[in-house]
Amino acid sequence: MKNTMKALVFAAALLAAGVAQAKTIKMEVHGLVCAFCAQGIEKKLKSMAPTQAVFVSLEHKVVAVSLKDGQDIDDATLVSQLKDAGYDVRAIARVDDSLEQIRAEAKAKR
Repeated sequence: MKNTMKALVFAAALLAAGVAQAKTIKMEVHGLVCAFCAQGIEKKLKSMAPTQAVFVSLEHKVVAVSLKDGQDIDDATLVSQLKDAGYDVRAIARVDDSLEQIRAEAKAKR
């Protein structure tokens, strides 16, 4: 009985962790100046296994990555990838907004 209870508690904790995990990473990235920059970042980040989709806003200096279910990319990896490409990551946040919401927000700020 104790083992069953422990297993149930463990399963509930795993489910709660999955629900709480943000599926989108939003970054403020400086050094973006042209469509070629955006295309390069998009290609680099899309090549990473956990990435589902990428949005880049040159105007707002925003790069957002939506993650596949149950996947994650640590901040250090993202900073390293973008720094190696010549960009400066100023902020990283894990948000509950979808990529579509971030895209709409950027479009509304124009």
